[in-house]
Amino acid sequence: MPRSVEERARALAPRLRPDQVFSHTTAAAIIGIPLPRRAEREARLHVTTIGTDQALRVRGAVGHRARLGTVRKTVSRGAPISTPVDTFVALSTMLSVDELVIAGDALVGWLGWVTIDELRVAVRRRRGFRGVRRLRAALAEIRPGSRSPGETRTRLALTRGGLPEPALNHDVVVDGVWIACVDLAFPEARVAIEYESDLHRTDPATFKKDLTRGEHLKDVDWWLVRVTADDVGRQVERFVARVRRLVIEGRSGRHDTRSSALPQPIG
Repeated sequence: MPRSVEERARALAPRLRPDQVFSHTTAAAIIGIPLPRRAEREARLHVTTIGTDQALRVRGAVGHRARLGTVRKTVSRGAPISTPVDTFVALSTMLSVDELVIAGDALVGWLGWVTIDELRVAVRRRRGFRGVRRLRAALAEIRPGSRSPGETRTRLALTRGGLPEPALNHDVVVDGVWIACVDLAFPEARVAIEYESDLHRTDPATFKKDLTRGEHLKDVDWWLVRVTADDVGRQVERFVARVRRLVIEGRSGRHDTRSSALPQPIG
C-alpha cells in the first residue's frame, strides 16, 4: 500500500484528467519543499482543476479549482503537479508567513527550482487573490543562499531581533587562506553561526567535522555560535542578545589576539 505522498500521488495520477494537477502541500512534498509537521502528517492529497470543469471528488483527496492561466502544469517524479512557482503561491492559503519564507528560501536556495525574480513576478500577478498579503510579507524576507530550514529560522530570529542581515554560507578566508564555510556570519565582527540539526548530533562524521571547523575558526580569532531549535524558539531572546553582544565586541576588535601573538621587536 502506498504510504509516502509521492507514492500515493503516483497511484492516483492515472485517475486525473489532463486539466488536473497535484498542488498545494502535495506538490510541495513531491518536489522537496520543507513543510511544517501538521502539513507533513496530512493524509489527503491536494488536486487542482485548471479551468471551469468540476473539481476532483475522490476519497482521500481535496479538490481545488483555478482559473485558466493562473496555474501551470509540469511533471515531477511521474506525477503531474503545479509548477514550483504556482505551488509556492498556493501554499499561501495554508502556511504562515514564516513557513512561506522557509519554503521560498528552499525554492531559491538549496533546491534551486526558481529565482527570486520569478517569485516576485508570480506574487505581482496574484493581486487581489486570497493569501497575497502573506505572499508579499514572505517575499520581503526570502533570501537566496540558505541551505536548510534551520538556517532560515536563525536568520529571521536575528534580523527580527534588530541585528543586520548576516552573510549566508560565508567562506571564512584569512590572509588568503580558506578556513571554513559557515551557515551565517557577521564577517566584520568575526562571528560565525552554525545551526545544529539532529544530524550534527547523531552522525559521528558530521560531529567530528563540526569540532574541527570550530577549532580552525578559533585559531584565526573567530567566535563560533552553535544554534539549536530551542535557541530560535523558546530561548530566542537570550540567543539574539548573545549574538548582539558578540557582534558589538567583535567590531571593536576585543577578541582579536592575533596582533598580540606576533613576535615583538627586541630593543
